[in-house]
Amino acid sequence: MDQSTSAVSERLRITEVFYSLQGEARTVGWPTAFVRLTGCPLRCGYCDTRYAFQGGRWMTVADILAQVAEFTPRYVTVTGGEPLAQPACPALLSALCDAGYAVSLETSGAMDPTGVDPRVSLVVDVKTPGSGEEANNRYQDLAGLTAKDQVKFVICNRTDYEWACEKIGALLRDSACEILFSPEHEHMNATELADWILADRLPVRLQIQLHKYLWGDERGR
Repeated sequence: MDQSTSAVSERLRITEVFYSLQGEARTVGWPTAFVRLTGCPLRCGYCDTRYAFQGGRWMTVADILAQVAEFTPRYVTVTGGEPLAQPACPALLSALCDAGYAVSLETSGAMDPTGVDPRVSLVVDVKTPGSGEEANNRYQDLAGLTAKDQVKFVICNRTDYEWACEKIGALLRDSACEILFSPEHEHMNATELADWILADRLPVRLQIQLHKYLWGDERGR
């Protein structure tokens, strides 16, 4: 069995594969195929995909590629849960890149990204104090991010905002990656966060979760 055959035979536990508009990050608004992997070692207080913690079904990389191809997408996002908690995730990412898709990976920042195909755009969710998972951040990985990657801070309150500003100054001042501030949907007013960003002239991009404004918390959206 050659290396390519071995890769497509890898198996992952999948919660869902679906087609929607990208609600966040650089390709917001673009039709995108999503592959949601099952399982996550974190329990963020604001998590909106708790249904992906357990269950799912086992699929080979080849089966996932076939299902994604049905949507004829330009963009594919691998998300979770926490995708990197499954050892076969890098094989899936490389296979999607080989198939010609523009691939992004949504990751918590708590897992080692070593081995992820360099063609993949990383969207790293640095956990703020309001998430309850700040202690699991792998800050050492931020130095390896490039212009194709993004760092996201989900802001729950003013404490999170000031904490994120400090982290940008300490860890991302010279980084080429894009920095996103996202208001926590239930508790942080987006207009208030926008006002803070403007007042402090922060070099960050405000993002609002488009899919929630279109479909709420409807699964598969």
